[in-house]
Amino acid sequence: MRKEDKVSVIAQLSEKLNEYAHFYLVDVTGLNSEQTSNLRRKCFEKEIKMVVVKNNLLIKALDNHEVDFEPLYGCLKGNTAVMFCNVANVPAKLLKEVTDKKTTIPALKAAYAEESFYVGAENLEALCAIKSKKELIADVVALLQSPAKNVISALQGNGGQLIHGLLKTLEEREA
Repeated sequence: MRKEDKVSVIAQLSEKLNEYAHFYLVDVTGLNSEQTSNLRRKCFEKEIKMVVVKNNLLIKALDNHEVDFEPLYGCLKGNTAVMFCNVANVPAKLLKEVTDKKTTIPALKAAYAEESFYVGAENLEALCAIKSKKELIADVVALLQSPAKNVISALQGNGGQLIHGLLKTLEEREA
């Protein structure tokens, strides 16, 4: 590969690192062309950008970033594909779905998600459990609505008659 091509690839990878909040390093060794095509198709459907890279070029792109990605460098051996995404748990769920149980390929090497490093395939379950920003907001809204729903259901049910009677008694005492 010519030096100009390498500089171009490093620049493209650096651009992707700035564009996407999360990325996964995946071992794709042993995938045939049909399996690779299926994986790419599923990535496209889930808005994941998958790029197969040379490890040395990826290291240089990571070095250009303001975050210190050194914990990931030990994983950059063999064939590496990078999955870029904006929702942290989507690639983990995809990998769990498509991983062949016999060969465990494609396999998670490492990930940078929610500003944390996850090194090793054993972290796949933890990455699947990460909630997206939208999911966290939905949980907070549900928690905030819960007390209001309880009061409304109490007023609408038999408890409403009880509360009405209690309020009427208090009103009569004051009068």
